[in-house]
Amino acid sequence: MSALALSVLLSLVSAVAYAGGAIVQERVAETSPDSAYAPLRRPAWWGAGCLNGLGALLHVIALAYGPLSLVQPLGALTIVLALPMAALFVRRRAGATAWRGAIMATVGLAGLLALTGSASEDSLDGPERLLVGLITAGGVLVLMMSARAAHRHPVVRAVLLAIAAGSAFGMASVFTKSVAVDWSGEPFEQLSTLLAIAALATTGMLLSQASYRGAGLAAPLATATVVNPVAAAAVGITLFGETFRHGTIGTVLALGCGVVAAGGLILLTTERIGRDRTAHVIAQHTPTVPDSPAALENLPGRPKPPSDDSAGRNVRS
Repeated sequence: MSALALSVLLSLVSAVAYAGGAIVQERVAETSPDSAYAPLRRPAWWGAGCLNGLGALLHVIALAYGPLSLVQPLGALTIVLALPMAALFVRRRAGATAWRGAIMATVGLAGLLALTGSASEDSLDGPERLLVGLITAGGVLVLMMSARAAHRHPVVRAVLLAIAAGSAFGMASVFTKSVAVDWSGEPFEQLSTLLAIAALATTGMLLSQASYRGAGLAAPLATATVVNPVAAAAVGITLFGETFRHGTIGTVLALGCGVVAAGGLILLTTERIGRDRTAHVIAQHTPTVPDSPAALENLPGRPKPPSDDSAGRNVRS
């Protein structure tokens, strides 16, 4: 097997692992309403963490055998693979709007990643790492507070948390690149950055878990998957000096791909909001079936029996 074919195979298996981890996380979120961020007592949640870790490991190995312009777009298949896998394993089928949104988000993200130029050999120095870390922490806190304020709108809350999760994962990738470039064989020299990577990865995992609560699978997964490389690419362009391929034309095409990906996310979000509204309307118009004789007496339009006091007054009169 050639190195290119091995890279493609590893990328596909990595996308499957990521999709499987997301499906398990969503199921855990639906069945653990009291543990939004870290249902530590659920073995399935730990299994989802292992699947995500496997996906990350395979992705890194794939980058060692194949070009970045091929491996990164293949990682975007996570969104599309998750929908049929969810229908197959947990009987959760997606509607036509969700499929259109997922495909648009995947195509837009794949095009954006394919147009990203080759990685530079620059890395963040100490002050830059501190600045990026503080900005990321502040942004994540603002998104978490906004999500808390939007608790009455589950889909909006989920998208905000997914944006925070994708940002955390993206900055973890940025710090990982810095460590890889500056690595000298002495882990203690990079200890603070390694701890920051662990903190960002853990934060992303917890936020992504919370984003699936009450919002389904497609919208949070697509949001986090798109935001992750976009956040990393933004840092790469502004601080690493990276550019898009093909100059001005490539930049314009990249902006168009970003618009397509954003349109897919909007479709996924509106599809979930419409489904929730439909379910709410059906619940409001579904008659309640009385489960006891006492409940029958409280039905509207049914005359209430006279009380003991009123009966006694009628007898005396």
